[in-house]
Amino acid sequence: MKDIAKRVFEVEIESLQHVAGLLDDSFTRIVEAILSCTGKVIVIGVGKSGLIGKKIAATFSSTGTPGLFLHPGDAFHGDLGIISAADAVILISYSGETDEVLKVIPFLKWNKNLIISLTGNPNSTVAKNSNHHLNINITREACPLALAPTSSTTAALVMGDALAVALMESRNFQEEDFARFHPGGSLGHKLLARIKDLMRTDNLPFIQTDASFTDVLLRMSEGKLGMVIVGSKDHVEGIITDGDLRRALLRNQDIAALSVKEMMTANPIIIDGDEFASQVELLMMEKKITNVLVGKERRIVGVYQIYTR
Repeated sequence: MKDIAKRVFEVEIESLQHVAGLLDDSFTRIVEAILSCTGKVIVIGVGKSGLIGKKIAATFSSTGTPGLFLHPGDAFHGDLGIISAADAVILISYSGETDEVLKVIPFLKWNKNLIISLTGNPNSTVAKNSNHHLNINITREACPLALAPTSSTTAALVMGDALAVALMESRNFQEEDFARFHPGGSLGHKLLARIKDLMRTDNLPFIQTDASFTDVLLRMSEGKLGMVIVGSKDHVEGIITDGDLRRALLRNQDIAALSVKEMMTANPIIIDGDEFASQVELLMMEKKITNVLVGKERRIVGVYQIYTR
C-alpha cells in the first residue's frame, strides 16, 4: 500500500512539473485581465472539475478576489442571472468538450463576459471559445485505469492556486486583509486581537529589589510565567526571566551573593495594550523573548506571553 501511495505522488508530481513547463505569457495576461475586471470571478465546472472549481472560487474570495462557484446545471435553470456583464468566468473542463460547460458559452458571449478556460486540450471547443486559455495537460492520470480524474484535477487545483496567489500578491494582500475575511478562525483572532484582550492581569509575579535569590525563584514558580517583575504596577524597575537566573548562576554559584539588581533587565519592553497581537509577536520573535509587559512608561496593567494563548 505504501508503494502505491508513493507511485501516486510520483505520477502527480510528474504531471505538475509538466504543466508548470507549459506556462507562458498567457498566465500574466489572465492575471492582468482579472485585475482589470470590475466584477467577481465566476468558476464553472461539473463533476470532479466542479469540486475543484468550488475550492478555487473559495480561495479567490478569501484572498482578495471575489469569487463564486456556479454549477452549470443550476445555471440552465435560472442561476445564469448571477453572472453580470462585469464578471470574469473561468470554465474548467479537462477534455474541453464537457457538454454542460459548452452550453453556458453562448450566454457568456452574449453577455460579453471575459472567458478564461482551464483545459488539457488547447484545440478543444471550450479553449477555442475563450478569451484566454491555460493548458493543464498532464502526462498521465494517477488512476491505474486512467479513468478517474486524479492528476488532472490536481493540475487544475494548482493552477487555480497559482492564479489566486498571483492575484493576491498583485493586490498587495496582507495578513490583516486575510484576517478580515476569517474573523471566526484562529488566524483571524490572532491578527485582529489586541494585546489588552489577551494579556494576563491576575497574580502577576512582583518582587522587590531586596528579595533573595530563593524569593525570586519561588515567586517565579508561583507566577508560572517564567519571569518576575521587579517593582510594582505603578513603577516597574525591571524584570528577571528564568534565563537571567541561569546566566546569573553561571557567573556566580554563591546564590547568597546574587542581588536582584544585578540579575534584572532594567529597561524591559513595555507594550501599549492597543497594539495588535500579530505585530507584538513579530517584535517578540525578533527580540527572542517570550514575555512583554503591557502598559505605558513604567506603569503596567498586564503581561503578554507568546506561548500561553
